[in-house]
Amino acid sequence: MAVRKAKIVTVTSVKGGVGKTTTVLNLAGILSTFRKQVLIIDLDLYGSAVAPALNLSYENDIFTLINDLNNNRLDNINNYIIKYNDFIDVLPAPKDPRQASKISSKYINVVLSRMSFKYDIILIDTNHVIDEINLVTLDASDEILFVVTNDPIDLKNMRSMVSIFKDMDKKNYKIILNESINRQRDYFTKYDIKNIIEDNIDYTIPSDFYIKNIDKYVLNGEILVLNRKVSLTHKKAVNNFKLIVNAILKN
Repeated sequence: MAVRKAKIVTVTSVKGGVGKTTTVLNLAGILSTFRKQVLIIDLDLYGSAVAPALNLSYENDIFTLINDLNNNRLDNINNYIIKYNDFIDVLPAPKDPRQASKISSKYINVVLSRMSFKYDIILIDTNHVIDEINLVTLDASDEILFVVTNDPIDLKNMRSMVSIFKDMDKKNYKIILNESINRQRDYFTKYDIKNIIEDNIDYTIPSDFYIKNIDKYVLNGEILVLNRKVSLTHKKAVNNFKLIVNAILKN
């Protein structure tokens, strides 16, 4: 009998404020409708957003997990995981951001290895800083999803990242254009964007996924695509998330 090993998918960006965490949560939501066991690891270490967005309270986090690993105190790895629903678990970022600097990158692969036999998919939320932890994470990822917006700085930074990846002969990345962030900012057509970043846009989160009363869902700790009203009124966006998930599961 083959041993299950999770596919590791990192969602990242080259600029803050592009809707990266919301994208992670919506992908997890769609995966849960496919009855896949998902772990979200919040590696935005200085700006924890996943657990707060889902209204999850916790005592242990990735810092306490790695600290216990380092000091041979790790007993049951489930003690560090928070359950959102029957299919989605979360390993949160440090509750105290001062602890983020104490996390060594050498333990990232250890954590991923320990978790990979429990899940179908591990979704990693990162910040946009190219530090040692993010570099180790990207190297360990089966697939990398970059979220970009129609913003000149964002697109210029993405062009630089594409150039770096091509120099490294890394091909396991896709680019998601999030049109629902700042819908009035539409300086460039998709054709322009492709020319600027010198690569293709693989997926789009359409502008009509902008939700005026999104704060209500955040306060309720809801994943947007799992809300029946949202899924009915924003079918195009939900279907686009399904396209991304189908590609992840197929590859």
